[in-house]
Amino acid sequence: MATILLQNLLIQVDEQLDRVSQEKNLLLIHNLKRIRKLLQGKYHGNPMHIAVIISNCLREERRILAAASMPVQGPLEKSLQNSVVSERQRNVEHKVSAIKNSAQMTDQDVKYLEDLQEEFDFRYKTIQSLEQSDKNSALIKQEMLALQAMLNTLDYKRKEVLSKIGRVIHEIDMLMSNMLTEELLDWKRRQQIACIGGPLHGGLDQLQNCFTLLAESLFQVRRQLEKLDELLTRLTYDGDPIPVQRPQLLEKVNFLLYNLFRNSFVVERQPCMPTHPQRPMVLKTLIQFTVKLRLLIKLPELNYQIRVKATIDKNVSTVSNRRFVLCGTHVKAMNMDESANGSLSVEFRHLQPKEMKSSAGSKGNEGPHMVTEELHSISFETQVCLYGLTINLETSSLPVVMISNVSQLPNAWASIIWYNLSTNDPQNLSFFNNPPAATLSQLLEVLSWQFSSYVGRGLNSEQLNMLAEKLMGQQVSYNDYQLSWAKFCKEHLPGKSFTFWVWLEAILDLIKKHILPLWIDGYVMGFVSKEKERILLKDKTPGTFLLRFSESNLGGITFTWVDQLENGDVTFHSVEPYNKGRLSALPFADILRDYKVIMADNVPENPLKYLYPDIPKDKAFGKHYSCQPNEVSKPSDGGGKGYVPSVFIPVSKILNDSTDPHSPSDLLPMSPSVYAVLREHLSPTVIETAVCCKLFHSC
Repeated sequence: MATILLQNLLIQVDEQLDRVSQEKNLLLIHNLKRIRKLLQGKYHGNPMHIAVIISNCLREERRILAAASMPVQGPLEKSLQNSVVSERQRNVEHKVSAIKNSAQMTDQDVKYLEDLQEEFDFRYKTIQSLEQSDKNSALIKQEMLALQAMLNTLDYKRKEVLSKIGRVIHEIDMLMSNMLTEELLDWKRRQQIACIGGPLHGGLDQLQNCFTLLAESLFQVRRQLEKLDELLTRLTYDGDPIPVQRPQLLEKVNFLLYNLFRNSFVVERQPCMPTHPQRPMVLKTLIQFTVKLRLLIKLPELNYQIRVKATIDKNVSTVSNRRFVLCGTHVKAMNMDESANGSLSVEFRHLQPKEMKSSAGSKGNEGPHMVTEELHSISFETQVCLYGLTINLETSSLPVVMISNVSQLPNAWASIIWYNLSTNDPQNLSFFNNPPAATLSQLLEVLSWQFSSYVGRGLNSEQLNMLAEKLMGQQVSYNDYQLSWAKFCKEHLPGKSFTFWVWLEAILDLIKKHILPLWIDGYVMGFVSKEKERILLKDKTPGTFLLRFSESNLGGITFTWVDQLENGDVTFHSVEPYNKGRLSALPFADILRDYKVIMADNVPENPLKYLYPDIPKDKAFGKHYSCQPNEVSKPSDGGGKGYVPSVFIPVSKILNDSTDPHSPSDLLPMSPSVYAVLREHLSPTVIETAVCCKLFHSC
């Protein structure tokens, strides 16, 4: 599928290129040719890669559009966009720039010191070459006094340069220990949140710029100290500050370089199966996944010089008896050519986790946890050799969940959500030994992100309140309420045979596969209780309806409409929920268009007139109808290949007293007399069409 999509994209690029060539738009022609060359050269051998990139872009576009329609930001998103954080980012960039300028100014001081020492050396050697009788002359004595003054200046300048170098080192140390470390931790936290559906994180390019400038400044200081050592070998004296201070400063510079490199080795994109781009960190055995790493210190000397090795569960004790190995290409070199922004990175695209056979006498899946609660870690190690330094680097992915069957994916994803919502610790593999409770307000925000990232539209406050009631019952306030992991994912809902998360995941799947356009347009209220829907509908025009998800059926959607009896009383009707099986046979928009109700001997009619609050039904759903009623093909004289064309029409039969229990006979197919009435009152096209009717009773 990815190959076909890439070919279609190239065809569209060629079509655009032909069009702009006729218009003689030289700039656009150049850009389109460059795009075509990039697509063919970089992604022709790996179309899944470009498919993942486009999927992520579309996901972010959907999230932005969804966020624009939401009234307020949640607590997590607010914390990520804190003005204090933005101010700190600006301060870091300003300080890094100031440090770089200071290091460059010190370079000039070292150069001045070198020139001054060369002049001193020349004048001193000139006097030394004179005859002894000449040395006693008044002129020479005056020159000796000048040399002593020059030596004093040299001593002062050496101390001044060492002091300036010390200040630069101190500023780098303070910046790395405080603001830069906080910036890196904040980026990692933003990455965690983005992985579970939150706003896509940025700022890594800015961090790379800061890390690179600091590394360049430290290497510049290191060269300055080497130059001082060279000057020392040519001239020293009593009280010389270089042999005393230089070793300590060099040791500090090397220490800072080691720490800077170790912190700069990060997982830029967490492990993810290309087949499930919205479910990162859930990996299936024997299925390829991708993961990308970056070294934030971008130096040309390191291009293709750093080889990274990937391993799983290295030197860590997991809560599982299952053990895995990584198959595929697990050693690759970092380079600046594969990334669009030229960063020093490496992307593993062909790794596969494989479960090792358990030792005799034990089963691989035994352990204190469910498989979907077992956390594993993928580690990456490399070595940097640069300017005489050898630095070992290691980093790890966020914890991943290993599954062997795709049916385990929903619960595995719930574990990933809970972990990354609840902790900043990147390596707490025993987290589910005692999982902490989550703040309900933050959990609801994350649940809204599941909808905005997966199906293109988040949840509003009313929908989130319904979910809160589903989880906690009716409360005065949910702001400070804590929800346990068991209640979210392990305990069945009251009176139901499934958990809250299984119910919600089934709704996500229903939206994605069957009603996505209706959901994105905002026409599915979805999360509303039976009691609330009656409050909303009771004062509305008869025929007003709304769409809600079933609370008793997994992955079901129903609609309820308001009607008025002859005595003026208001009554409500809800159709039996439609599940994915029935929606696979007939699009939901067509069901709403063609739905008919038979009440006693009355004429069959569609009771659905206005989508809540007062939107004409055809205005809301017209563009989603698969075809208009008058567009249904008419049967030929002999029928197509001897068959009469057919259509499905959803029909419900409502008894005179809707509160009476339905007998089994109510659910039988329509009698010939009822069928005749139905044909009599349908449109001419449908009259000529054989109607395949399935009777749905009101519930």
